Amino acid sequence: MIGSARPSAARRTVLILAVAAGLTSVLPAWQARAAHAGFSAARSARQLITVTAVSRTTTYATLRAYKISGGKRVLAFGPWTARVGYNGIARPGKKREGDGRTPSGHYGISFFFGVQRKLRFTFSFRHAYSYDYWDDDPASPRYNEWVDARKHDPGANPEPMHQVPAYDYAAVIAYNTARTPGLGSAIFLHVGTGSATAGCVSLPRTRLIKILRWLKPEDHPQISIAVTRG
Repeated sequence: MIGSARPSAARRTVLILAVAAGLTSVLPAWQARAAHAGFSAARSARQLITVTAVSRTTTYATLRAYKISGGKRVLAFGPWTARVGYNGIARPGKKREGDGRTPSGHYGISFFFGVQRKLRFTFSFRHAYSYDYWDDDPASPRYNEWVDARKHDPGANPEPMHQVPAYDYAAVIAYNTARTPGLGSAIFLHVGTGSATAGCVSLPRTRLIKILRWLKPEDHPQISIAVTRG
């Protein structure tokens, strides 16, 4: 976002940590399976983007991209200055719809999209037309989903996807994939506009394109968003 029945993201993080600590025996079977799947996905990642800020209220962060080989991180890009939410970065599990904060945590990448023509990306790419929106309405059945307004109602005050230059190119960060109402929606890695975002992470266009071209779905890339203190 530019300006403005399954477990939650926060609970999934707790479950993943429980697996790592060998505590799955205290969890219901379905939660243990979900935790193990999330933990396995994180461990299989061979590409990692880190976004770190020095405080929870700053709108600036440092982005680095790493190739993970033999359990070690090898710097591929950065450190680069990125922008985050106009109200900073939310504490773990505290991101809410419309709060102007970027969610902290560890997430995957769903797909790429953009107003401009597709470049040489290996991730799936969806072209953004004037009738495409992202549903930001917690009361909507399509909350936190891409919606073609010709076919479905995108809810109240949806996010237009056909926006230049911010959405010239972007990657969907897999935040709140359970679509839990009110926990936040439309979290992307997109082209910077020179100002803070409404909860996304942004980079200057040329640097963003380098990252997008580098990312490969078979390497199970992850993005980690955190605050170094505070």
